[in-house]
Amino acid sequence: MVRGIRGATTIDVNTEQAISEATSELVTKMIEANQIVPESVAHVLITVTEDVTAAFPAKIVRQFPGWSYVPVVCAQEIPVPGSLPKCIRILMTVNTDVKQDQIVHVYQREATKLRPDLSTSES
Repeated sequence: MVRGIRGATTIDVNTEQAISEATSELVTKMIEANQIVPESVAHVLITVTEDVTAAFPAKIVRQFPGWSYVPVVCAQEIPVPGSLPKCIRILMTVNTDVKQDQIVHVYQREATKLRPDLSTSES
């Protein structure tokens, strides 16, 4: 079965270090919470708001052990007025036997506002 696993986070400042740290933290939590192995990942789509330009989050994902062959791409979010600024969103498409309602979607930092119904105490 193919499932989508979502995650989102924010950065305080548009720097390579902030993007790297936030992306790494988010992907690590997504992997741990859903017991993801790179071989099960079909692809990863990462979107960023127009104010996140200092680095490619996809580059960070490819640096995880075993993830160098996973197809990863970055794109820009639609700049909707009033939307959450400095946001990084991730959609992993994964082959898994886990039921839809058992997938753990991860929302961190200010991104918990995007889906409070799916967010835990991550901040």
